[in-house]
Amino acid sequence: MKKTAALRRLLQKKDFVYMPVAYDALGGRLLQSLGYRCVYTGGFVTGASRCTSEPLLTMDEQLRVAGDVAAAIDIPLVVDGGAGFGEPLHTMRTVRECIRAGIAGAHIEDQLYPKRAHYHKYIAHAVPRKAFAAKIAFACRERDRADKDFVVIARTDTCRAEGLKEAVARLNIAADTGADMGLLFPRNAEEMKKAPKQARLPLVYVISRGNRDGRPLPTAGELADMGYKAAIDALTYLLVSFHFAKLAYREIKRSGSYRGLSNQACVAARHEIETLVGLDEFYQIEEQTVEKKR
Repeated sequence: MKKTAALRRLLQKKDFVYMPVAYDALGGRLLQSLGYRCVYTGGFVTGASRCTSEPLLTMDEQLRVAGDVAAAIDIPLVVDGGAGFGEPLHTMRTVRECIRAGIAGAHIEDQLYPKRAHYHKYIAHAVPRKAFAAKIAFACRERDRADKDFVVIARTDTCRAEGLKEAVARLNIAADTGADMGLLFPRNAEEMKKAPKQARLPLVYVISRGNRDGRPLPTAGELADMGYKAAIDALTYLLVSFHFAKLAYREIKRSGSYRGLSNQACVAARHEIETLVGLDEFYQIEEQTVEKKR
């Protein structure tokens, strides 16, 4: 089954879909091995991993990272498609290149393009409704032409500045233009509960650990009970990796050694990484060809 079809079938089920973030192939394989059914590659983690800002990413940079993750896993991947990397024509190409890269879905937002770094200060630079509707309409046109199972998620950032009413109105316009799902950023618990009831699209919630604007961090169960269809966990993998790497190397800098993991735990972790990479199969192939079986 194509990954686009697999994602669409997954979303059609009654189950809630949790999409943890991965910004490299090993992370994608780890998440798959833990039983997750879908993975996400966001703009923030891609930008941060390259020591730049998400708004400065090119389409090629974003899709190269997401494509590497998608190629390493058997489950579907959803990507942050930003503002489509341009006008409607550019947005069509973004969808087309996502499909070529083996990506199963993308969210397209109503931010100004090129995006500004002040986006990270929670300042929304929203384009007019008509411009947003055109991007989503042409993204869906390209979906229908290239792969009808590709999932187009309409994202609006207007809730932050203009309120839930405006954000829902934009998602409902996107529903009329063919979007499969919607995504907005409720500012508080009340808006979080209202959004699924008012929007005419199945909603994806973004769990942004570390956000500084007070957006709620509900559990997957709470979101499902409120009527959300899916959640993107946009930052946890990056935050945890960074935090514990910092602690480890701070200890090594201070003491010359690391005691956070026992040697046995390190051996186990290394072996698990080798297994995820596929070394056992590599050994077998070499033993059948260039290496003597030992």
